[in-house]
Amino acid sequence: MRQAEVDQKSSRTAFADGPRLLADIGATHARFALQTGPSEFRAVRVLKCDDFTGIVPLLRTYLADHADITLNHAALAVANPVSGDYVRMTNRDWEFSTDEVRRALGLHTLLVVNDFTALAMSLPGLKPADLMQVGGGAPASNSVIGVLGPGTGLGVSGVIPTVDGFVTLGSEGGHTNFAPADEREYAILQYAWQTWPHVSTERLISGPGMEIIYRAIAKRNGRNVKDLNAQEIMAGALTDKDPLCLEVLECFCAMLGGASANLAVTLGAFGGIFIGGGIVPRMGDWFASSPFRARFEAKGRFTTYLSEIPTYVITTPNPAFYGVATILSEHLRGRSGANTLMERVQHLQHELTPAEQRVAALVLEQPRLVLNEPIADIARLAEVSQPTVIRFCRSLGFSGLADFKLKFASSLTGAIPVRHSQVRVSDSTHDLSAKVIDNTVSAILKFRDQLDVRSLDKAIALVAKAKRIEFFAMGNSRVVALDGQHKFFRFRIPTAAYGDSHLFVLAAGLLKAGDVVIAISNSGKLPELLDAVDAARAAGADVIAITSSQSPLAKRASVCLAVDHSEDSTTFLSMISRILQLLLIDILSVGISVDAQNAELVLERKAGEGVEADSRRLLISHLDS
Repeated sequence: MRQAEVDQKSSRTAFADGPRLLADIGATHARFALQTGPSEFRAVRVLKCDDFTGIVPLLRTYLADHADITLNHAALAVANPVSGDYVRMTNRDWEFSTDEVRRALGLHTLLVVNDFTALAMSLPGLKPADLMQVGGGAPASNSVIGVLGPGTGLGVSGVIPTVDGFVTLGSEGGHTNFAPADEREYAILQYAWQTWPHVSTERLISGPGMEIIYRAIAKRNGRNVKDLNAQEIMAGALTDKDPLCLEVLECFCAMLGGASANLAVTLGAFGGIFIGGGIVPRMGDWFASSPFRARFEAKGRFTTYLSEIPTYVITTPNPAFYGVATILSEHLRGRSGANTLMERVQHLQHELTPAEQRVAALVLEQPRLVLNEPIADIARLAEVSQPTVIRFCRSLGFSGLADFKLKFASSLTGAIPVRHSQVRVSDSTHDLSAKVIDNTVSAILKFRDQLDVRSLDKAIALVAKAKRIEFFAMGNSRVVALDGQHKFFRFRIPTAAYGDSHLFVLAAGLLKAGDVVIAISNSGKLPELLDAVDAARAAGADVIAITSSQSPLAKRASVCLAVDHSEDSTTFLSMISRILQLLLIDILSVGISVDAQNAELVLERKAGEGVEADSRRLLISHLDS
């Protein structure tokens, strides 16, 4: 097929924002595809990693064939641990920043995940035709699944079922210590010890490991042989029936059976153990008669336990595409381990009452309107009562409309990956600016999804009725306290801010019932601040803590507004935590202004001062006119 025809076919997509780039990048080969719809992969191509100096030239070579297609989103599975923005590959001397690669390729979204995390995510969707079962056993429903696969290395992962999906394990189990099961395997381990003081399972149960086994068994058998690579050993065993190569393959499969059994008992993997990677599928039907299953069940007292766990070889080509596509799709839909709210509403619609179904229909037909309108207008447009709107939200598992809207906003807009892109000395002003903004936006969106609406309601009620508000904060948090003092003073609430630890306890001792302290601290552990909070509570005042949810300050407060962003304030100047604390002050301010009961309190204060009532809405820029 001509390239123009391939491009035209690949550009036909079920996705509104165009095809998506998927890749499975191992130490030896990189496999690419354009996803044009669910389980639709076009323009599949395999490239050798040895032909490229880094990941960007590799990606650009594939993309050069599709220059006429606009790509916005991509996801890469790499044979490497992935933690944070910076990736340094284990079995290849490549290293890169995810965000820098995204910018270099002009993508809106770039996800990088471990290759066996992607493979694990594909398992729940595999069909019987995609698998070859080896031995007996049957999968238990709703159970943990294990996966491992030898290739250039040994990948290991697992899949844990949850109420509304699956969670994959980002495991590096291939680097556990190799454990020999008989004298021959001990001799192989001794041979490997001549090169490495630590011999991991991956050193032997992998392509390079098969070559070590070949040399070790040849030495043990007193044979002088020329070195063979893994592909030649497999051909010697399966095609030429060479006795030494057959012994190597049998030993390799027995070792793999032992490693698989260890994974099964570690995870309690009654959903089955799945074998992937680039080596075992090439063995075909021979693998079913190999020592793999016998070794898998040879577990002494746990033989019966393991005999009930099925084992499978993944035979479908490029299974990681299915997993990495699922991860990307969930990310773009704003999922965090659960279905989007739009999907949940559609799925549960038939289980709702007729009145609640009218609310569901409005949500599905006009989601933005539901997100922006008050409950009275939502009820009027759906032709139901306001309590019905609340019952609809609770039927979906939310405490009320506000809680529903918070999660619904995330579902509609999609999620920015929550990550920290480290600024480096070599970064340009453009790059460091983008990283600071991206880090902050990611943290804000994560913060939004974790907001405790009930605690906010309590805090707004306390502040609105407070006779006096005092802010206690030190260091970087003083800026937040001063901002709060300025805002609440505009509501004609007597307000003070203290940043001196010597004044905390003195000020707290003068408080009375009906007064409120807002204590702000990143760590929530400052002794002076804790003493002041204790004194304030003893005097009858309420305390709102803006701090970590697990801190001592949170436990002493009447209400905790949690800021759980991890930031080492002992080494670095806190930046993102300060933004999140300021956001909570803004939310409290807006909450005071819009709440009907609180508005009356504000109006009463201002009326006594000769201030026009309607001017209160000018205090907060978030409000409409």
